Amino acid sequence: MSAKNLIISSVVGSLVYFLLGWVFYGMLFTNIYPPSDDQNMVFVYLGCLTFCVLVSYVFLQWAGISDMASGAKAGGIIGLLYGAGMNFFMYSNMAANYQNIVTDIIINAIMGAIAGAVIALVISKIK
Repeated sequence: MSAKNLIISSVVGSLVYFLLGWVFYGMLFTNIYPPSDDQNMVFVYLGCLTFCVLVSYVFLQWAGISDMASGAKAGGIIGLLYGAGMNFFMYSNMAANYQNIVTDIIINAIMGAIAGAVIALVISKIK
């Protein structure tokens, strides 16, 4: 695994993931995470980057994934598990006010699948 592959695939994937978050949470499902004045977009992007570094690392170091179909499948599974874990933690603290757990888990799986496909595409183009 080269650092160049990891960095480029992570950055490209995180930009796609960030934009998908804007589409899903900023336009389509605004009730899941309503906008607030305290929201810091730098930290939102850093969260996207962290997720995509994880996916890129798994693809490059352990799984050898470099085609879009495998990337979408693996990214979807990682996104599903990530979304489920985070939503279970959030639900434990906000059960009475948190009604969108299943929707958010599905959105995370879809976003993970798309980002995974893009990451795999970038990896294949760099190789």
